[in-house]
Amino acid sequence: MRRLNKKKALNLVKELDAFPKVPESYIETSTSGGTVSIIAFTTIALLSTMEFFVYCDTWMKYDYEVDKDFGSKLRINLDITVSMKCHYIGADVLDLAETMVAASEGLKYEPTIFELSPRQRTWQRTLQKIRRKVHEEHSLQDLLFKSAFKGSPTVLPPREDRLSHPHDGCRIHGHLYVNKVAGNFHITVGKAIPHPRGHAHMAALISHDVYNFSHRIDHYSFGEPIPGLINPLDGTEKIAIDHNQMFQYFITIVPTKLNTYKFSADTHQYSVTERERVINHAAGSHGVSGIFIKYDISSLTVTVTEQHMPLGQFLVRLCGIIGGIFSTTGMLHGLVGFLVDVICCRFKLGAYKPKSIPELDGHMNNHSLPISDDFDH
Repeated sequence: MRRLNKKKALNLVKELDAFPKVPESYIETSTSGGTVSIIAFTTIALLSTMEFFVYCDTWMKYDYEVDKDFGSKLRINLDITVSMKCHYIGADVLDLAETMVAASEGLKYEPTIFELSPRQRTWQRTLQKIRRKVHEEHSLQDLLFKSAFKGSPTVLPPREDRLSHPHDGCRIHGHLYVNKVAGNFHITVGKAIPHPRGHAHMAALISHDVYNFSHRIDHYSFGEPIPGLINPLDGTEKIAIDHNQMFQYFITIVPTKLNTYKFSADTHQYSVTERERVINHAAGSHGVSGIFIKYDISSLTVTVTEQHMPLGQFLVRLCGIIGGIFSTTGMLHGLVGFLVDVICCRFKLGAYKPKSIPELDGHMNNHSLPISDDFDH
């Protein structure tokens, strides 16, 4: 009884077989089928390899939401070299809340030589090329996000030569914490002094002949510094053509949360437009000579997350590649075989030629039909 039930169960399972086996004696191979099989296997191997590389790679996903962080401070990181001596210039920040942040709170003034050495000049040109490429191809920024923690290309290398002439420039570097509102960071003549109606700089005793706001921005960023991240102002160099010249940079800051498999940070991206003009009160061009970086903060926050293809999705795509190629090549092989059979075989002259009546042999032709005697009558 048990054997009978087991046999019935096996027969039931056998009837559910969706992959019936064809006896080898019924299988007919052909050269065209073998060629199509080689092409199909090669295509499967190629696409499967490419799909595996896609599975191993990661990509950056961008999400946008309203910025709900109102009470935090904004960090400004800068490294700017001006072609003037340090005791002639001063740097500070004034925001829309009429709050002045003096440079003495976090910035350092370091006498230096404005002209770069050959190695430093090569570094700056390379940095400018990378910055232009990132501006043209935004997808390169994703690569910088992934590899941002392998080096610090925005750090100016030390000089390899020892020049004897005196220092003619001032390097201002460090960081400041300001209110998270629009503001104006500026470098102009004279040290900043507090004022009841704002702020002022002690520039009255400095001759206009020493004014020279040629400058180089080696680094300028907001938020937590990320090594290797190229910012729009990194590597910028401007040469003044007049003593009384104003350089203006207008920045829009976008708060950014970066989450990769190696690091997580709260930083800021920004876009910039620039303008420069010569101060000439007689010609109607008013203002103050110096470097002015005016920034505004976007109300949106960008969350950048590094993502990886799930294993299940990879397996589904891989099955789709294998099954799709087998089905497609099978249909194409059948269609091509049918067309070749129709064109080359079916409509040849001898394909549908009617069968001819066999000719009578000589033995039959020698016998004459019998003539009835009644015919003579």
